[in-house]
Amino acid sequence: MSSVISPVGAFSTGAARTDTRHPQYQEIKSRVHTELLNRLNLDRLTAVKREVAEPEIRNIIINMLESESKTTPLTLGEREQLITDILHELFGLGPLEELLADPAISDILVNRAQQIYVERDGVLEETKVVFKDDRHLLRIIERIVSMVGRRIDESSPMVDARLADGSRVNAIIPPLALDGPVLSIRRFRTDKLAAPDLVERESLTQPMLDLLRMAVSSRLNVIVSGGTGAGKTTLLNILSSFISENERIVTIEDAAELLLRQPHVVRLETRPPNIEGKGGVRQRELMINALRMRPDRIVVGEVRGEEALDMLQAMNTGHDGSLTTVHANSPRDALYRIDTMVAMANLSLPERAIRQQIASAVNFIVQVTRLSDGSRKISAISEITGMEGEVLTLQDIFVFERTGLRADGKVCGRFRATGIRPKAAEHFAQSGIDMSRTMFDHVQMVG
Repeated sequence: MSSVISPVGAFSTGAARTDTRHPQYQEIKSRVHTELLNRLNLDRLTAVKREVAEPEIRNIIINMLESESKTTPLTLGEREQLITDILHELFGLGPLEELLADPAISDILVNRAQQIYVERDGVLEETKVVFKDDRHLLRIIERIVSMVGRRIDESSPMVDARLADGSRVNAIIPPLALDGPVLSIRRFRTDKLAAPDLVERESLTQPMLDLLRMAVSSRLNVIVSGGTGAGKTTLLNILSSFISENERIVTIEDAAELLLRQPHVVRLETRPPNIEGKGGVRQRELMINALRMRPDRIVVGEVRGEEALDMLQAMNTGHDGSLTTVHANSPRDALYRIDTMVAMANLSLPERAIRQQIASAVNFIVQVTRLSDGSRKISAISEITGMEGEVLTLQDIFVFERTGLRADGKVCGRFRATGIRPKAAEHFAQSGIDMSRTMFDHVQMVG
């Protein structure tokens, strides 16, 4: 293969790295991609798998780049990068493919065509990956939503979808997004963290983990509370691993993310309305249906609205040991959120009746927090002990206390047992679980 090869290259930066943000690089890629589409039989292309069609198409791209090299010298690295990017445009999600291939990335956040952030190890960082322009970004968004039979345009400018690997996608375009199309992807983790991994990563201590294991295995109801990206679903997966394999579990989710290990699991997922705005199925409808499926346990990925009432009723009517998550910044806030969500059911229940339902249904609230250094901690394990007047009463069993920051930005702190023996201790004893008295005197420094 003969070509004019520059020793530095038109788009090389530093250690001969290709700058894909260079306008001329984007122009060549766009021009070759467009010409390639004009040459190819798209009907034939979509009928075959990528691994079958790619060798032939790669050769066509190489020949096309020969012509480009006469006017713009390309290094071998630049040539290979262009071939890879064009194949991604043809078969995948364009510039996003590079990010989707990185298992360390948990979120991909496209603020606009020229600005893409990722979250890696709990910390946001800007990438060098870009789209050519808003039209390029919009084309990729349309490709994503068309995979699930949805559409996005000015009449329907917001959409939720899911990639083939289970990753959640949200897109919003003008006129609602003022600076151009916006795309957010929450990656689906295929690696299954085990309970010991949390202890090893100092997300909690062994006594805290022991208490959670006892709560789940003895069929107490547990709610995981936390902010966006705090690790609620990850913890829910781990808590669900403590459920016996002899039980029938029904899971209900907006977007399937739970990775339960038990053999007897029935998975239900909500369905958004179709293009005509019909056919949507909400979590509450699935919750009601799940109660007719003879579940031993119900695991709800996240309660967000009126389905909270059905969840509480299930917990109070023989479905002990149910698990769910809620968006809240503290255990007390989680109770307020549940209180508010139950009121959304418009049943005109007195506030005291709602709170009595919560007090009798929920046993523990586990608060998950993402700290400034990107680490995730179980910042509190709190027990609901009942009511005093109109107020739900809580007691902290374990807490994480921050003590400062190291020079490298790492958060220092300590996990501390409050010394309070949980009210559930009697239930554990009746379930044949022996509690260590020393676990509630525990203090462990981290950072």
